[in-house]
Amino acid sequence: MAEWKELFRGVVFPWNCDHIGHMNVRWYAHHFDDAGFHLWTVGNVPHVELHKRGVFVVVAQIKIDYISEMKAGDLLVVKGGFSRVGTKSITHNMRMFNADTGTLTATQECVEVFFNPETRKSAPMPEDIRERLTAGLVSLDDE
Repeated sequence: MAEWKELFRGVVFPWNCDHIGHMNVRWYAHHFDDAGFHLWTVGNVPHVELHKRGVFVVVAQIKIDYISEMKAGDLLVVKGGFSRVGTKSITHNMRMFNADTGTLTATQECVEVFFNPETRKSAPMPEDIRERLTAGLVSLDDE
């Protein structure tokens, strides 16, 4: 199994916080989304290659679990990896930590589907991409 990769670092700004004083859920999603773009490159399938080959991937499902508060001024780090490779879809998981304390603050599981923009339907994953993603799978028990 591959190691979880650092994908993103950020800071919780005061305008990211809600009326209760912790980071609003929309910003967790924002940081996970930014990290998700980097996941493909560190997973050995760069976006530039996908674009050149006309390969498209769309999000089909996202699940976020909120575990511990993040407040204004907290530094965050997101780590992630691909956890399942199918024939038309992949699953990746990410974990957000407080960068100073190492406290796990949130997790995200995302299913993305390979997509044909002409037919607007799912499409088979190219075999060479499937092989590269499979070689880099992470264990959900690690990290």
